[in-house]
Amino acid sequence: MKLKLDITRTIAIFVFLLSLTVGIAQAQVKASQKGTVSQFVANTETSIEYSRPVARGRILFGSEGIVKYKKIWMPGANKASNIKFSSDVLINGKPLPAGRYSIWTVPDEKKWTIMLSKDWDQWHTLYPGKDLDALRIEVSPEEGSHMEVLAFYFPVVTKNSTTLRLHWGKTIIPIEIKLS
Repeated sequence: MKLKLDITRTIAIFVFLLSLTVGIAQAQVKASQKGTVSQFVANTETSIEYSRPVARGRILFGSEGIVKYKKIWMPGANKASNIKFSSDVLINGKPLPAGRYSIWTVPDEKKWTIMLSKDWDQWHTLYPGKDLDALRIEVSPEEGSHMEVLAFYFPVVTKNSTTLRLHWGKTIIPIEIKLS
């Protein structure tokens, strides 16, 4: 009888401790979940690591938005989003050596500036500065269907190029990547 009571008590304590562990683990989940995406074009791989903020009904871009026009913004959250190329590429026609770069932007209503910084191991609020930019391009934003969670994706792939899209809310930033 005593053995049966001890086993029951042990199981109850185990279940209680397990529920605490699960609760603590759920409390530590970041609001902006980590995402990764990669795409091969021939033998060249492009891969992106980023955290995915959620719109949650907020105005995203502009004077009333959480991302202000004409201010530097790292598209993502937590650690700076980064992109890695396994070979030299052309980004919107401009050459970029193989390597890993952090992604930064200056959004505006009609044109966005995209900067890829050689300092890829950064926190999302600390733009490394123009001196470390490996590439700067201007891109015209497009409008699309609502994307609740920030996403990078490759909707078009050919034998020697791909289009990378940054998409959040209804704003889409297309970036052309070609083999060099």
